[in-house]
Amino acid sequence: MSTFKIIAATGCPTGIAHTYMAQEALEQAAKKAGVEIKVETHGQIGVENELSALDIEQADAVIVAADKDVHAERFAGKRIIDVSVGKGIKEADKLIQDAIAGRGTIKVGENSLKDNENSHIETDSKTNIGRQIYKHLMNGVSHMLPFVVSGGVLIAISFLWGIYSSDTSSVEYNEIAATLNSIGTFAMGMMVPVLSAYIAESIAKRPGLVVGLVGGLIANAGGTGFLGGIVSGFLGGFVIILLSKLLKGLPKSLDGLKAIFLYPVFGVAITGVIMILLTQPMEAINTGMMEFLASFQDSNPIILGLIVGSMSAFDMGGPINKAAYVTGTALLAEGNTYFMAGVSAACIAPPLITGFAVLFFGKYFDKEERNSGLVNFILGSTHITEGAIPFAAKDPLHVLPILMLGSSIAAILTYTFEVQVPAPHGGFLVLPIVTHGLLWVLSILIGSIIGGLLLGLVRKREYVNKTIEG
Repeated sequence: MSTFKIIAATGCPTGIAHTYMAQEALEQAAKKAGVEIKVETHGQIGVENELSALDIEQADAVIVAADKDVHAERFAGKRIIDVSVGKGIKEADKLIQDAIAGRGTIKVGENSLKDNENSHIETDSKTNIGRQIYKHLMNGVSHMLPFVVSGGVLIAISFLWGIYSSDTSSVEYNEIAATLNSIGTFAMGMMVPVLSAYIAESIAKRPGLVVGLVGGLIANAGGTGFLGGIVSGFLGGFVIILLSKLLKGLPKSLDGLKAIFLYPVFGVAITGVIMILLTQPMEAINTGMMEFLASFQDSNPIILGLIVGSMSAFDMGGPINKAAYVTGTALLAEGNTYFMAGVSAACIAPPLITGFAVLFFGKYFDKEERNSGLVNFILGSTHITEGAIPFAAKDPLHVLPILMLGSSIAAILTYTFEVQVPAPHGGFLVLPIVTHGLLWVLSILIGSIIGGLLLGLVRKREYVNKTIEG
C-alpha cells in the first residue's frame, strides 16, 4: 500500500521565523502520523524546497499555512486545507489528521474534481474575504520591509557627518555621507511602489505586478504614501481580474498577446487614470491637514502633542503621518525646530512600543513577533516608524489606539520640555544637535514604555482568554 502523500507551503509576512517553525511542526506531525510530507517555504530569502509539478500531481492533500501569497493556484483540483501560519505551528497534528481524513476544500481548476464526503468544492471567489485581503496586504508588506529597513538606516547613518552633510552647498558636506543618503533615499522611495506591486501580484499574479508598480509610483509621486500604495495595489490587482473576465472569450491562441500587451497596456492605463484622479483630492486633504497643524504650533502643548502623536502613529508612513512630518519639515525651513521635535518623538515611539511589549511580555508573543519587536528597537531609534506596521496590521483595532496614545505622550512631553530638533530624520543619531536631548529621549521612553505595557497587557488578556476557551 502506497504511503499517503501531503505537500505543504508555509509563509509569513516577514519571512524570518514563523515560516520555518511551521515547516518544522508540520514535518514532525507528519512523521508522527506515519505519512510523507514535503514542505515548501516562502521566507525572506525566497522559495526553498520548491514543490515540483510531479510533487503536486502525486499529492493526496495540500496544506497551506501562510499569511502571504504562496501561489496556491498551482493546487487547483487538489484538496486544500488553508490556514494561517500560526495554526501551522500550533495545530500541526490536527492539520495532518484533517488532511488524512480528507477534509479541506477542492478549488476549481483544470484538473477533474473527485467527490469526497468530507470535502466541498470552493472557488477562490467564495473563500474568506477578510483572510484573502489580509494575505494580499501581507504579501506587499513582506516585500516592502527590506526597502524600509535598508533605506532608513542608511539615511540615518548619513546624519552622523552632520545634518546637512549631503548638501553640496553646506560646509558640512561629506561625499561618503551624501552617497549613503542618496542610496537610502532611493531605497525608501521604492517602499510604496513595491508594496503596491506585490499586493497586486498576490491578487492577479504576474500580470498584476506591473500594474501595481505603476500605480504605486503614481501614489508615491502624488504624496498619498503608504495608504495610497495599498489602494493602488488592490485597485491594480482587481483591474487585471476584471480584464481577465472581459477578455475571457478571446481565442486560446491569443493568451500570449493578453499577457504581454492587453493586460499591461489596459491595466496600467485604467489604474493610472483612477490613481491620478484619487491622488489630487487626497493631496488637497494633506495640504489642508498641514495648514491645520501649523495653526496649532503655538497652542497648548497637550493639544498639539495629542494631535501630532495621533497623526504620526495612525498610518505610519501614510498620508496622515506624512502630513505631520511634512509640516514639521516645512516649519524647519522657517527656523521652527520646536514642532519637528514632537513629530520625531511621535514617529520614533511606535516601533519602540512594540519592542518594550515583547521585552516585558515575551511569553504572550510568538517567536517571530519577539524577533521583530527586538529589531524595532533599532528601527525606532533611527526614526523608522514602519517597523510597527506588521503588529498593527495583525490587530489594528487594539494596536493602533495604543500606538497613538504612546506617541501622543512622547510628543506632549517633548513640547512641554521645549525640546528643539533641527533635523527632519535620523532618530537618536541626531542627539548631538538636539536642544535638551536627554529630556527628548526621556519623553520618548516614557511614551514608549507606557504604550509597551498596554500592548503587552492586551496581548496577555487575549492569551488568557484563548487558554480558558481552549
